[in-house]
Parts: sequence; C-alpha cells; structure tokens
Amino acid sequence: MIVTYAEIDGFKNLQGISFAPDPKYNIIVGQNAQGKTNLLEAMWILSGCRSFRGSKERDYICLEGVRMSSKIKIKDSVREQKISFEMTKSTNSPKILHLNGVKLKGTRALFDVFKCIAFTPDDVDIVKGSPERRRSFIDMAASQLNPVFVVHVTKHSAVMNQRNALLKEIMQGNAPAEILEVWDRQAAHEGALISYMRNEYIGRINEICGRLYRTISGGTENLEIEYRSNVFKSEDFEKSCGDEAFEKYYSKLCESREYDIRTGCTHAGVNRDEIYIKINGVSAREYGSQGQIKSAALVMKLAQAEIFMKRCKDAPVVFLDDVMGELDESRQRFVFDIIRDMQVFVTTCNESALLPEIKGKILRISGGRITEEAENVSSCRE
Repeated sequence: MIVTYAEIDGFKNLQGISFAPDPKYNIIVGQNAQGKTNLLEAMWILSGCRSFRGSKERDYICLEGVRMSSKIKIKDSVREQKISFEMTKSTNSPKILHLNGVKLKGTRALFDVFKCIAFTPDDVDIVKGSPERRRSFIDMAASQLNPVFVVHVTKHSAVMNQRNALLKEIMQGNAPAEILEVWDRQAAHEGALISYMRNEYIGRINEICGRLYRTISGGTENLEIEYRSNVFKSEDFEKSCGDEAFEKYYSKLCESREYDIRTGCTHAGVNRDEIYIKINGVSAREYGSQGQIKSAALVMKLAQAEIFMKRCKDAPVVFLDDVMGELDESRQRFVFDIIRDMQVFVTTCNESALLPEIKGKILRISGGRITEEAENVSSCRE
C-alpha cells in the first residue's frame, strides 16, 4: 500500500499542502514547530484511528481558522482509492468523511482501507506508561489485522460507560441493583472476546519481539511480553471462546458487583488487564534503563509492522516521527531493514543524521507550508 497523493489545508498550522509522495522514502525536514508532525498526523487521521498525538478533533482546526481538509489517494494491490476528511467550525455537522466519493457516517469504515503504523518518541510510554497505554497499543495493533476487533472494543466501551453510570445511580439510591444484569451479560460477551483476541495477538508479538530484541541487543538480552487477564488464566485460552468463557467473565463481574456499587465504578474485566514487558526476566517498566525502554518500544512497533506484513497482502505505510535521529547507524539500519518493503515518511530537523544511502523525496517545511521539494534525497545531502 502506498500514498500516491496528499492534499492538506487548514489542519493546525498547515496551509496549501499538496504533493505526490515517493513510493519508498519521503523525508520531511524542518525546525521544531514548523508542521512536520502535523503533516503526518493529517494523513494518519484518514486511517480511522484516533490521533497518535492524542489530539481532539476540535483541535484539528487552528484557533484563527474556520475549516480544515485532509485528502489522500492510496493504491493497494487491487485499486486506487480516495479518502477525505473535512471539518468546519460552527456547524451542526462539523465533520464530513468521504471514501471514493461516498459519504461515511463514521471513521470505522476507514480502518480497513488505509493501513499505517506510526513511530513516535511517545512510544516509550508503551513500556513505561500506564497499563491502559499498553492495552490501547495491543487493541489497535490487533484491530489492524482484524477490524472486527474494533467493533467489540467500541461496544464494550459503550457498555462500560453505561454500567458505570448506573453504578453511580444505584449507589445514590436512584436505581435498583437488578438493572445491572442486562449490562453485565453484554459486558461478559464483549469482554471475553476482547480477552481472547488480546491473548492471541500477544502470543504473536511476543515471539517476534523476542527475536528482534535479541538482534538489537547483540544477543545479550531477552525480551518477553506476557498477558495477564483479569478474568482468565492462561490455560483457559486453550479452549475456544464460547459460552463457558462468557459465563466465567459474567461470574467475575458478579463477584465484584457490591464493591462496584459502593465505589461507583467497575473493578473487574478487560479494563483491568495488564501486559507485562520483561527484559531478562524482570520488569522493563520498573528496572529497565532508558536505552532498554527505548529499544523495547521500538521493537514492539517493528514487530507490529512485521506481523502486518505476514498477515496482509499489502504493506502498511510507515510514519517515523522524529525517532531516527536519536538512533545510531546500526539501529537505523536495523529499522530500515525491517521496513524496506514499505512506503516510509520520516520527519527530522537534520537530514544528515539519517542514513546517507536512502533515496526518495525530500520535503522542506516551514511555517506550515512546503517550501521545497526535491528528488533523490541522497544527492541533496551530499
């Protein structure tokens, strides 16, 4: 899969951006706060995923602006498709999405169309951040392989919001406890499916991460990723996800129901799962060095890309946001060896910090505008 054309206007500080990317390497060069990351983000949101920077949709339009638009053409092994995302301030329907000229009701349909993987400096939070951060990473990565997963995650989130709201009503004496039954049954069904999907994906990524981390550490360290379900034991996953699993999950919710009512929130289920990342048998989050944490996060994102390549016909588009300049030459080669068959967009303040043999297109950006385009990156940096 490759992006063949991009047109962006009014997204944060970007103005009048239009270019035809190189099918291999695109290096976006500029000083800080000039719009490099905004350019990647404006394309990323067309994947149907939330912003990799955590931006709210209301912040897509700059304070002085009134509208924004982001449009791309992508080509996969079958055909070329067009995606557009437009927003206007002060309207009843501020967000308008189109896929091949057809208006969409939401972003879910895009998830199975534009596949991309982003590497950012904040990826270290996958290792050292909260359990929620690790769960979110696994859920998004697994959803890229099977978009049905998104449906279950979305539905479970809606059920949990409703359940937690009811818990507060029950706690205040405004609703009967029996009303939780219908929501707990739905939560058990969706939660069990999510647990089994997480376990399957972590089994895949663990094997690849172990191999990649041994390579990047020179064979001196081992990386292990372990899934700890709040409901199921490891042997439970040897059976298929069915009525027995749903009932076990439901029983777990029932066990904590009284405590949930006293506190007004849910304390059992996939929202309490943990993914442990260990280096040489100990917690990377608690005992890993800064270098180990960075390497572990990098390897997890590379494993995500490798799994996708093995499972799908088309390679994902890769966004490298200000991460390559921090890697030494050997680690850069390690990264580019894995993503060599993918289209890559990389941002940097100094292109000379990147591998000199990379050839493609260079885009210089300043003040939210592309000021120069050039082919053959290697010659531009000599």
